[in-house]
Amino acid sequence: MKSILVIDDDPGITSLLTRGLSYEGFNVSTAASGEEGLNLARDYPPDLVILDLMLPGIDGHEVLHRLHTVDPQLPVLLLTARDTPDDQIKAFGFGAEDYVIKPFRFEVLLARIQARLRQSQTRPAELRYTDLHLNPETHRVFRSERELELTGLEFRLLHTFLRQPERVLSKQVLLDQVWGTDFFGDANIVEVYVKQLRQKLEAKGEPRLIHTLRGVGYVLREKSTGRG
Repeated sequence: MKSILVIDDDPGITSLLTRGLSYEGFNVSTAASGEEGLNLARDYPPDLVILDLMLPGIDGHEVLHRLHTVDPQLPVLLLTARDTPDDQIKAFGFGAEDYVIKPFRFEVLLARIQARLRQSQTRPAELRYTDLHLNPETHRVFRSERELELTGLEFRLLHTFLRQPERVLSKQVLLDQVWGTDFFGDANIVEVYVKQLRQKLEAKGEPRLIHTLRGVGYVLREKSTGRG
Protein backbone atom coordinates (compact mmCIF):
# COMPACT_ATOMS: atom_id res chain seq x y z
CA MET A 1 0.00 0.00 0.00
CA LYS A 2 1.41 3.38 -1.04
CA SER A 3 1.59 6.05 1.65
CA ILE A 4 0.71 9.71 1.09
CA LEU A 5 1.46 12.56 3.48
CA VAL A 6 -0.87 15.58 3.20
CA ILE A 7 0.56 18.81 4.67
CA ASP A 8 -2.23 21.42 4.74
CA ASP A 9 -3.73 23.55 7.53
CA ASP A 10 -7.25 23.49 6.05
CA PRO A 11 -9.20 20.76 7.91
CA GLY A 12 -11.75 20.60 5.10
CA ILE A 13 -9.02 19.75 2.59
CA THR A 14 -7.30 17.18 4.81
CA SER A 15 -10.63 15.51 5.64
CA LEU A 16 -11.61 15.32 1.96
CA LEU A 17 -8.24 13.92 0.90
CA THR A 18 -8.10 11.44 3.78
CA ARG A 19 -11.52 10.02 2.87
CA GLY A 20 -10.99 10.04 -0.89
CA LEU A 21 -7.45 8.70 -0.96
CA SER A 22 -8.14 6.06 1.70
CA TYR A 23 -11.06 4.84 -0.43
CA GLU A 24 -8.63 4.56 -3.37
CA GLY A 25 -6.36 2.30 -1.33
CA PHE A 26 -3.72 4.71 -0.04
CA ASN A 27 -2.40 4.97 3.50
CA VAL A 28 -2.93 8.66 4.34
CA SER A 29 -1.36 10.75 7.11
CA THR A 30 -1.92 14.47 7.62
CA ALA A 31 -0.13 17.43 9.16
CA ALA A 32 -1.45 20.94 9.80
CA SER A 33 1.92 22.74 9.85
CA GLY A 34 5.26 22.60 8.09
CA GLU A 35 7.07 21.46 11.21
CA GLU A 36 4.60 18.65 11.88
CA GLY A 37 4.82 17.56 8.25
CA LEU A 38 8.62 17.45 8.30
CA ASN A 39 8.57 15.38 11.48
CA LEU A 40 6.11 12.89 9.99
CA ALA A 41 8.12 12.66 6.76
CA ARG A 42 11.26 11.99 8.79
CA ASP A 43 9.74 9.35 11.08
CA TYR A 44 7.49 7.65 8.51
CA PRO A 45 8.88 8.34 5.00
CA PRO A 46 5.95 8.60 2.54
CA ASP A 47 5.82 7.58 -1.11
CA LEU A 48 4.38 10.98 -2.07
CA VAL A 49 3.66 14.31 -0.39
CA ILE A 50 0.76 16.68 -1.10
CA LEU A 51 1.88 20.09 0.13
CA ASP A 52 0.17 23.45 0.61
CA LEU A 53 2.38 26.53 0.20
CA MET A 54 0.63 28.73 2.77
CA LEU A 55 1.36 27.03 6.09
CA PRO A 56 1.74 28.34 9.63
CA GLY A 57 5.34 28.56 10.81
CA ILE A 58 7.60 27.02 8.16
CA ASP A 59 6.14 27.87 4.75
CA GLY A 60 5.61 25.39 1.93
CA HIS A 61 8.65 26.42 -0.11
CA GLU A 62 10.94 25.79 2.86
CA VAL A 63 9.21 22.48 3.62
CA LEU A 64 9.74 21.44 -0.01
CA HIS A 65 13.40 22.39 0.19
CA ARG A 66 13.94 20.40 3.40
CA LEU A 67 12.08 17.35 2.09
CA HIS A 68 14.29 17.23 -0.98
CA THR A 69 17.43 17.77 1.07
CA VAL A 70 16.68 14.41 2.72
CA ASP A 71 15.28 12.62 -0.36
CA PRO A 72 15.81 14.45 -3.67
CA GLN A 73 13.60 11.95 -5.49
CA LEU A 74 10.57 12.14 -3.19
CA PRO A 75 7.51 13.08 -5.34
CA VAL A 76 5.94 16.30 -4.01
CA LEU A 77 2.70 17.61 -5.48
CA LEU A 78 1.75 21.18 -4.53
CA LEU A 79 -1.91 21.88 -3.78
CA THR A 80 -2.32 25.61 -3.28
CA ALA A 81 -4.40 28.70 -3.96
CA ARG A 82 -1.26 30.61 -4.96
CA ASP A 83 -1.56 30.60 -8.74
CA THR A 84 0.82 33.24 -10.07
CA PRO A 85 3.53 32.22 -12.58
CA ASP A 86 6.20 33.38 -10.11
CA ASP A 87 4.83 31.01 -7.43
CA GLN A 88 4.87 28.11 -9.86
CA ILE A 89 8.36 28.87 -11.18
CA LYS A 90 9.70 29.08 -7.61
CA ALA A 91 8.04 25.81 -6.64
CA PHE A 92 9.38 23.92 -9.64
CA GLY A 93 12.79 25.42 -8.92
CA PHE A 94 12.67 23.76 -5.50
CA GLY A 95 11.82 20.42 -7.13
CA ALA A 96 8.03 20.17 -7.01
CA GLU A 97 6.72 17.34 -9.19
CA ASP A 98 3.39 18.95 -10.00
CA TYR A 99 1.28 22.01 -9.18
CA VAL A 100 -2.48 21.84 -8.60
CA ILE A 101 -4.42 25.03 -7.95
CA LYS A 102 -7.31 25.24 -5.47
CA PRO A 103 -10.22 24.78 -5.94
CA PHE A 104 -9.69 21.43 -7.62
CA ARG A 105 -11.52 18.31 -8.74
CA PHE A 106 -10.56 15.23 -6.74
CA GLU A 107 -10.55 13.06 -9.89
CA VAL A 108 -7.93 15.32 -11.50
CA LEU A 109 -5.79 15.34 -8.36
CA LEU A 110 -6.02 11.54 -8.13
CA ALA A 111 -4.91 11.16 -11.76
CA ARG A 112 -1.88 13.35 -11.11
CA ILE A 113 -1.00 11.44 -7.96
CA GLN A 114 -1.12 8.15 -9.84
CA ALA A 115 1.03 9.60 -12.63
CA ARG A 116 3.66 10.85 -10.16
CA LEU A 117 3.77 7.47 -8.42
CA ARG A 118 4.19 5.64 -11.72
CA GLN A 119 7.11 7.93 -12.56
CA SER A 120 8.70 7.36 -9.16
CA GLN A 121 8.74 3.61 -9.81
CA THR A 122 11.34 4.23 -12.52
CA ARG A 123 13.87 5.45 -9.97
CA PRO A 124 17.11 3.48 -9.75
CA ALA A 125 16.45 0.56 -7.45
CA GLU A 126 19.88 0.56 -5.84
CA LEU A 127 20.55 2.62 -2.73
CA ARG A 128 24.14 3.78 -2.16
CA TYR A 129 26.09 5.39 0.64
CA THR A 130 29.89 5.57 0.45
CA ASP A 131 30.97 1.99 -0.41
CA LEU A 132 27.66 0.45 0.68
CA HIS A 133 25.20 -0.69 -2.01
CA LEU A 134 21.74 -2.20 -1.46
CA ASN A 135 19.33 -3.37 -4.14
CA PRO A 136 15.74 -3.68 -2.81
CA GLU A 137 14.62 -5.77 -5.78
CA THR A 138 17.35 -8.42 -5.73
CA HIS A 139 17.95 -8.21 -1.94
CA ARG A 140 21.69 -8.10 -2.53
CA VAL A 141 23.97 -5.92 -0.38
CA PHE A 142 27.61 -5.09 -1.00
CA ARG A 143 30.27 -3.34 1.06
CA SER A 144 32.63 -2.31 -1.75
CA GLU A 145 33.07 -5.61 -3.66
CA ARG A 146 32.17 -7.83 -0.71
CA GLU A 147 28.64 -9.24 -0.66
CA LEU A 148 26.91 -9.39 2.72
CA GLU A 149 24.63 -12.22 3.78
CA LEU A 150 21.82 -10.59 5.77
CA THR A 151 18.71 -11.96 7.42
CA GLY A 152 15.35 -10.46 6.46
CA LEU A 153 15.25 -8.19 9.51
CA GLU A 154 18.87 -7.11 9.06
CA PHE A 155 18.09 -6.23 5.45
CA ARG A 156 15.04 -4.16 6.43
CA LEU A 157 17.03 -2.37 9.12
CA LEU A 158 19.84 -1.48 6.72
CA HIS A 159 17.31 -0.43 4.08
CA THR A 160 15.74 1.94 6.63
CA PHE A 161 19.12 3.52 7.37
CA LEU A 162 19.98 3.84 3.68
CA ARG A 163 16.70 5.59 2.90
CA GLN A 164 17.60 8.24 5.49
CA PRO A 165 21.40 8.62 5.58
CA GLU A 166 22.84 11.06 8.10
CA ARG A 167 19.47 11.35 9.84
CA VAL A 168 19.32 10.39 13.52
CA LEU A 169 16.72 7.64 14.00
CA SER A 170 15.43 6.95 17.49
CA LYS A 171 14.91 3.43 18.75
CA GLN A 172 11.13 3.93 18.58
CA VAL A 173 11.28 5.13 14.97
CA LEU A 174 13.31 2.05 14.02
CA LEU A 175 10.87 -0.21 15.83
CA ASP A 176 7.94 1.37 13.96
CA GLN A 177 9.60 1.32 10.53
CA VAL A 178 11.33 -2.08 10.71
CA TRP A 179 9.25 -4.19 13.11
CA GLY A 180 5.94 -2.37 12.64
CA THR A 181 3.74 -0.24 14.87
CA ASP A 182 2.02 -3.36 16.23
CA PHE A 183 5.27 -4.74 17.70
CA PHE A 184 5.02 -5.02 21.50
CA GLY A 185 8.21 -6.92 22.29
CA ASP A 186 11.38 -5.77 24.03
CA ALA A 187 12.67 -2.49 22.54
CA ASN A 188 16.23 -3.69 23.18
CA ILE A 189 15.86 -5.87 20.09
CA VAL A 190 16.98 -2.80 18.11
CA GLU A 191 20.36 -2.82 19.88
CA VAL A 192 20.75 -6.52 19.17
CA TYR A 193 20.13 -6.15 15.45
CA VAL A 194 22.25 -3.01 15.12
CA LYS A 195 25.13 -4.93 16.71
CA GLN A 196 24.64 -7.89 14.33
CA LEU A 197 24.46 -5.57 11.34
CA ARG A 198 27.63 -3.74 12.37
CA GLN A 199 29.49 -7.03 12.70
CA LYS A 200 28.63 -7.95 9.12
CA LEU A 201 29.35 -4.47 7.76
CA GLU A 202 32.75 -4.36 9.49
CA ALA A 203 33.77 -8.03 9.10
CA LYS A 204 36.86 -7.15 7.02
CA GLY A 205 37.91 -4.18 9.10
CA GLU A 206 35.89 -1.57 7.22
CA PRO A 207 35.17 1.77 8.94
CA ARG A 208 32.02 1.99 11.02
CA LEU A 209 28.98 3.45 9.27
CA ILE A 210 26.20 2.98 11.84
CA HIS A 211 26.89 5.06 14.93
CA THR A 212 25.18 5.33 18.29
CA LEU A 213 24.19 8.69 19.76
CA ARG A 214 23.73 7.89 23.42
CA GLY A 215 20.22 8.58 24.62
CA VAL A 216 19.14 9.74 21.14
CA GLY A 217 19.34 6.95 18.60
CA TYR A 218 21.39 5.74 15.64
CA VAL A 219 22.69 7.35 12.47
CA LEU A 220 24.23 6.14 9.20
CA ARG A 221 27.23 8.34 8.42
CA GLU A 222 30.94 8.11 7.70
CA LYS A 223 32.32 9.45 10.95
CA SER A 224 31.08 9.39 14.51
CA THR A 225 30.87 12.46 16.72
CA GLY A 226 32.64 10.45 19.41
CA ARG A 227 29.51 9.53 21.32
CA GLY A 228 29.47 5.84 20.38
